[in-house]
Amino acid sequence: MAGTTLLDIKGVQTYYGNIRALNGVDVTVKQGEIVALIGANGAGKSTLMMTIFGAPRARAGTITFAGTDITQMPTHEIARMRIAQSPEGRRIFPRMTVMENLQMGASLDNLQHYDEDVEKVFTLFPRLKERIAQRGGTLSGGEQQMLSIGRALMARPKLLLLDEPSLGLAPLIVKQIFDAIRELNRTQGLTVFLVEQNAFGALRLANRGYVMVNGNVTMSGTGKELLADPEVRAAYLEGGHH
Repeated sequence: MAGTTLLDIKGVQTYYGNIRALNGVDVTVKQGEIVALIGANGAGKSTLMMTIFGAPRARAGTITFAGTDITQMPTHEIARMRIAQSPEGRRIFPRMTVMENLQMGASLDNLQHYDEDVEKVFTLFPRLKERIAQRGGTLSGGEQQMLSIGRALMARPKLLLLDEPSLGLAPLIVKQIFDAIRELNRTQGLTVFLVEQNAFGALRLANRGYVMVNGNVTMSGTGKELLADPEVRAAYLEGGHH
């Protein structure tokens, strides 16, 4: 099954009011891949992530998931198609415990797997198991990011969207998060579409990558190709990698 296109974004234009944020973006994500979208702050990366979920809506172009056109579909129906998102800024429920946050992520039609899914999250992020009864708001930034990803995984997604998972985290925690993503992809075949300002980490992790500048995809290639590209190195990697 690997190699079939899971997410196909074609000619997508997104606006905020009259301001065009995405200028006809083409991106494909195949089943079983990790694909990274890199670019400077304000390039439109998060806008593309949110457009996949229909908030804001694409004004032109199409977004197809597993062969279904989801461009105009309501957000809750898109989520039901087993696309899960760990949004920028984590957005966990701060007053709820770790366990309650995970419960919020579980899809109602998959509850027979609930205990097994919780166990998988705790195997991936043992720190969360130690904090099981703690409120989300009292966790460190790294633990909140783990919880955000764990909550998304509870929906048993076919596609996991990660928006800036390394933002504001210490290098050691970033490595743990990226290692966990790689592990999920390797052991469960999970398809991941990752938006990241940390170009070095994202491209090392990804099978393929896209570079976004001012709402346009300007380059694409394998992670290795982009890491080696002089333009990418100059713009995103010089002095910036750990």
